[in-house]
Amino acid sequence: MPIKNRRVMLKLSGEMLGGPKANGIDEDAIFMVAQEIASLKKAKYEVSCVIGGGNFWRGSLAENFGMDRPSADYMGMLATCINALALQAVLENRFSLHTRVLTAIKMMELAEPYVRRKAMRHLEKDRIVIFAGGTGNPLFTTDTAAALRAQEIEASLILKATKVDGIYDSDPMKNPSAKKFNRLTYLEVIAKQLKVMDATAITMCMEAELPIKVFKLDEPGCVLRALEDDSVGTLVQ
Repeated sequence: MPIKNRRVMLKLSGEMLGGPKANGIDEDAIFMVAQEIASLKKAKYEVSCVIGGGNFWRGSLAENFGMDRPSADYMGMLATCINALALQAVLENRFSLHTRVLTAIKMMELAEPYVRRKAMRHLEKDRIVIFAGGTGNPLFTTDTAAALRAQEIEASLILKATKVDGIYDSDPMKNPSAKKFNRLTYLEVIAKQLKVMDATAITMCMEAELPIKVFKLDEPGCVLRALEDDSVGTLVQ
């Protein structure tokens, strides 16, 4: 699909790094993710990432511990920082790529605090920028963080990596007759209550006219194909 510049945002769930068990960090899984990011750099794209933390902690577990939602969300933000630092290590040590981790919660010994101008400058200097810590606020998802950061850095597109090859009218893992959509509008996603990103993130993208490409992260070259091949995945715009 034609995009206005070569700056893209890759949204990854924490489970993507957890491998088949979707738990912890799986060596093969994180290597594949890093390899896909490296392929985008080789194709001369400016790459930023937002990572979730579900492979370590999910807010839905809070009730089991008698924990309030904000505390659970802050734990999730810390989990995203673990994932970001792990991905940074693989990108730098295995692929010799320059990266920066920017966190919404200050942890000066580990990463840079998020500053929009710094993020823009890193991208201009051909560095991969990994945004960690979500938005820095509880009650917001990492989907919303991706929509927010993508707008702030003036990205042309959000690439939303999932376990299925696009958006369906029902869960294709449970319903073999589920219908896949090739294209959707933001309003259709909201009206049909399709579980692509949370409603806040979709609304933010709609207001900014920021397209979202939903695709399956499953094999070498899949991210670049999702970016450049209109027949891959589902486009929301």
